[in-house]
Amino acid sequence: MNKKKLYLGVYGCQMNVADGERMAGELASLGYERLPETAAPDEADMILLVTCCVRETAEDKIYGKLGEYKHLKEKSPRLILGITGCMAQKEGDALIKRAPHLDFVLGTNKIAELVPLVERLEKAREALDSVNEADAEAMSEARKAIRRQRVVDTAEKNDISEGLAIAREGSLSAWVPIMYGCNNFCTYCIVPYVRGRERSRRVGDILTEVQEAVGNGYKEITLLGQNVNSFGKDLQGEEKATFAQLLSEADKVPGLLRLRYMTSHPKDMSDEVIKAVADGEHICEHFHLPVQYGSDKILKAMNRVYTTGKYRELIRRVREAVPDSSLTTDLIVGFPGETEEDFRELLDFIKEIRYDQAYTFIYSKRSGTPAAEMENQVPEEIKHARLNELMELQNKISLEINEKLVGTLQEVMVEGPSSKNPSVWTGRTRTNKICLWTHGTELPGQLINVKVTQAQTWLLRGEIV
Repeated sequence: MNKKKLYLGVYGCQMNVADGERMAGELASLGYERLPETAAPDEADMILLVTCCVRETAEDKIYGKLGEYKHLKEKSPRLILGITGCMAQKEGDALIKRAPHLDFVLGTNKIAELVPLVERLEKAREALDSVNEADAEAMSEARKAIRRQRVVDTAEKNDISEGLAIAREGSLSAWVPIMYGCNNFCTYCIVPYVRGRERSRRVGDILTEVQEAVGNGYKEITLLGQNVNSFGKDLQGEEKATFAQLLSEADKVPGLLRLRYMTSHPKDMSDEVIKAVADGEHICEHFHLPVQYGSDKILKAMNRVYTTGKYRELIRRVREAVPDSSLTTDLIVGFPGETEEDFRELLDFIKEIRYDQAYTFIYSKRSGTPAAEMENQVPEEIKHARLNELMELQNKISLEINEKLVGTLQEVMVEGPSSKNPSVWTGRTRTNKICLWTHGTELPGQLINVKVTQAQTWLLRGEIV
């Protein structure tokens, strides 16, 4: 089989990364080999974009890329250009109207349909083989025939396709989706509309994938879902299981060194999951619990269901059960109706909880969500000023927490050379903190002990013990 080159552009969350790995795996059956990230798109026989639409900037970036690729299509009529993922699901036909040089728009949960679709598109291009490129009229007709084969498929599909081939990136850490979709309908979020309702994979299928990944040399597994704590609620009969049970079973896989998961919704974080982390051998002591805001008024407007009081109680139980764990979160500033008083309440909340790290975002209007239609939208300059103040506070807290680790021993999984200095290597602690040290004889994938000698806001520095 002739090798063809695939340029795969993946944008957005880790679920898109996992979807992209499956798309690359499936397309390998047609002879497509994924180009490295450093390759230029004009080297490709197919350009495939896995897209995000959580924020407007993500969509703008994709439209910019589609504009760049137009001249590649004009230059090479055999090039296949496709777009998949959340933005494809959201925009559908509008993408073809705006970028008529696209060959297909494929929504979410459509990976199993990718290979037969590409086979049809390749067959349509066979007519070009018999056309003299100097014959402008014949070439024009052949191009029109190719355009008639364009496909837009965003029809809802609720079943989960198992047994898909996977071409994983990297060699140490593997993403394993355990469920798809979301039932929460936070008022700012487009995900439930583009990913559909929650659908859990069977425990047996998940464990088989974990075992295969570990058997192929992957040392760390991250279980993925829009809300992993909801896992299993839709499973029936003998397949019924909870996320805590899944964690405990995955923890037993021979050869596994570390087990992580993301993302959790605070309203569904159970004591059973906390206990599974506390009792687990390989489950990492890192809790990512996106609070999004620190006042009950804004949380209610966001439809987050819980209150600040319930969230505080959850954090108390986590820290009591797993005292050496790290805690990270997501925060949104500038949500409609946010006042200066609300923002001060958020800052006080951050000072009280003291997160190891926070991923901070400015609220972005998403058409089709309730928040986009709310009154009292916050001016952009106020959003940016508040974000800067929030980041300054959180950076101070992160540094203070890391400074307390100076002098301690941390178990670190070796990843490899840092990007700036090949003699300095990098890895992560069980609590998901980046650590740097001077390289000796250690190899990627090994677990080593590092004594922390210096703390910075975003990382630790140390020496091997």
